[in-house]
Amino acid sequence: MRAALSLGLAILAAVSVAAAVGKAAQPNSTQAASGAERAREIGLLGLGAMRRGADGQNPAAPNAANYDEATANPYPLPDPLAGAGGRRVATPAQWWSVRRPQILKAMDEALYGKAPARTPRVDWTVKETRRETLFGVPAVSKLLDGRLDNAAFPAVEVHIQALLVAPEAAVTARRKTPVILSIDFARRPPGLPADPGVDYRRQILERGWSYVVFDPTTVQADNGAGLTSGVIGLVNRGKPRSLDDWGVLRAWAWGASRILDRLAVEPNADASKVAIFGHSRYGKAALVAMAYDRRFATGFISSSGAGGAAPYRRHWGEQIENVAAANEFHWMAGNFLKYAADPLTANDLPVDANAVIAMVAPRPIFIGAGRSTTGAGLPSSDGWVDPPGMFKAEASAGQVWRLLGKRPLGGAAPPMMSLADSGDMAFRQHDQGHTPGPNWSWFLDFAARAFAAN
Repeated sequence: MRAALSLGLAILAAVSVAAAVGKAAQPNSTQAASGAERAREIGLLGLGAMRRGADGQNPAAPNAANYDEATANPYPLPDPLAGAGGRRVATPAQWWSVRRPQILKAMDEALYGKAPARTPRVDWTVKETRRETLFGVPAVSKLLDGRLDNAAFPAVEVHIQALLVAPEAAVTARRKTPVILSIDFARRPPGLPADPGVDYRRQILERGWSYVVFDPTTVQADNGAGLTSGVIGLVNRGKPRSLDDWGVLRAWAWGASRILDRLAVEPNADASKVAIFGHSRYGKAALVAMAYDRRFATGFISSSGAGGAAPYRRHWGEQIENVAAANEFHWMAGNFLKYAADPLTANDLPVDANAVIAMVAPRPIFIGAGRSTTGAGLPSSDGWVDPPGMFKAEASAGQVWRLLGKRPLGGAAPPMMSLADSGDMAFRQHDQGHTPGPNWSWFLDFAARAFAAN
């Protein structure tokens, strides 16, 4: 059984490699097919030339990424409480019945795309179970496999793969624990540098909690070539997606929600106390999951950048044109592309990141990142994701927390290397680069308070 579980974990790691190492690891055929799909969608939209994204590698390039706060705000952030015509909701009832549905509709149509009304049934099996000591803590590990019903289109087969780990003491005592649902690697794929962020699993187990690690690429590939496979291709029966169909971020979030379904029947999991975590592109997916699924109790959104918690209406680091490029467009709906081609700009988007964050309210949320600059306006290794912009978006979204009787973030500027924590909203920058590692202990303390209040 140990050998079988090890083989399963090796497979889980192997399918994660492409997401980990990015577009450089994609074969040329995948890049070509992704480009062709993007070109097809651009043609359906009738767009002309697409604007170039920011160059984050060459500071001397004409389109070099900006890291100067003095020129970073060409457009104001829209008011998350104001809808069409500037009409602002003023009561909690109006938020739930009027404004929140408006934001949801805009997210569907302009950002992440519409998930189908009916999605395939997921049949879960436990492939293997074993007792082992992990990070010095006796634990019980289960390799989960969620097979999507493909009777309507057998040519596409999809299996959600995840690793669930609970403290052995909780299993023996038949005690339910809080769970951290991590959109992450089950084990670090061979050849990649060690990730200090993986230590969070030790911290979780030492608290007596459980964790589940979900590989989202088992639900949907991280490229445009895969849009006719995975859950998107299965629902569309192998045909190309429509312009308002869901993108990969929404599909990954859907997969996380299916794992939440599975946790509801897990003897040692308290499904009312599940926090979701994601870093970088997986941070985007974690925020999308929280925005669409109100069952997640809290979340740690790490270095998510554009497409996540960073505003599009900012001239800093990654731009809307980068997200619309051939290596990222698949994250979003096809309709998103039109905002990266003249005459439209990011300022024409019906909602921005602050409204997406506001969809989480009134649940507690923790947003984190590394240092935004190294001084003199030079980027750090996490500057690309715009930490100052993410703070601004979270602070703006705090108006909704206040309306719903919770405590928003205070302050007009992001704290450097320190924690801003209202109890219901938190933001922290560290100085260790593009990793969630240094923020984990802070988030787990934050989550503990959230679980206690739940």
